[in-house]
Amino acid sequence: MTKVPERKASDFDPEVLRLFDQYVHGAIDRRGFLLGAARFAVGATTAAGLLAALSPQFAAAQEVAGDDPRLSTAYVEFDSPQGYGKGRGYLAKPAKIRRPLPVVLVVHENRGLNPHIEDIARRLALADFIAFAPDALFPLGGYPGDEDAARALFAKLDQTKTREDFVAAAGMLRGIADGNGRLGVVGFCYGGGIANLLATRLPDLDAAVPFYGSAPALADVPKIKAELLVVLADNDERINAGWPAYESALDAADVRYALLRPPGTQHGFNNNTTPRFDADAARDAWSKTLALFERRLRDVHKPRVRGS
Repeated sequence: MTKVPERKASDFDPEVLRLFDQYVHGAIDRRGFLLGAARFAVGATTAAGLLAALSPQFAAAQEVAGDDPRLSTAYVEFDSPQGYGKGRGYLAKPAKIRRPLPVVLVVHENRGLNPHIEDIARRLALADFIAFAPDALFPLGGYPGDEDAARALFAKLDQTKTREDFVAAAGMLRGIADGNGRLGVVGFCYGGGIANLLATRLPDLDAAVPFYGSAPALADVPKIKAELLVVLADNDERINAGWPAYESALDAADVRYALLRPPGTQHGFNNNTTPRFDADAARDAWSKTLALFERRLRDVHKPRVRGS
């Protein structure tokens, strides 16, 4: 059962949510949020209290324990000669594998491999997939255990190298032990943008689910061979501004895709560690994500040969 935050998005003024989105994505710093939110602080609630209420509660929201006996988990390094040289990620798979399984690359938000994304990988493993979640911050010491520190580190990454690290991770997964050779990717926010990018970079990618992610370069859209499930939040002006042009490019290139935009949702609605979480919308989006992966990745006949 999904664990739900005590508060929900409707408990906050829309302007506070907008300020929090700006803060999370680096448009303003902590001080900027506190100054902007101060006019919405009433009674015993302070601007700092609003920030605390909106910030992730990883332990309380965890769905699958890290030591769940049904799973096998490990941190695995991989080569990335075009990127930072070496990458590292969290591998989660069923403890007992009786047949080759499809593989899903999980791409985090702009804070690196935090506990929520590891939990997402474990959820996929419980659904009988092999899931691998790289940590873009590994070259800088890895996710630091603090979201503010993680955002500060993230800004120091060379994104050209980081993107190549994700391409290298996908390449590693094509030949991973117990995999069936079929690969999907799911990403959230920054990771949604990477999922869109990988769809243009990997001609043998089978399926991609970008959750509220930036569109790729439109000139590259005709390169997409994967089937997409594009998940957008309803109230997400920053990301949604790019959708009409992306949609037109997908249609012009005859890419197979579906759009899911649940009414009333906020950016980050699938993340159950914060009040922006929408339980009904997240349940539906996750169900459709798994359905796409089942249909496109679960080969019941034989392992796929690379390039087929």
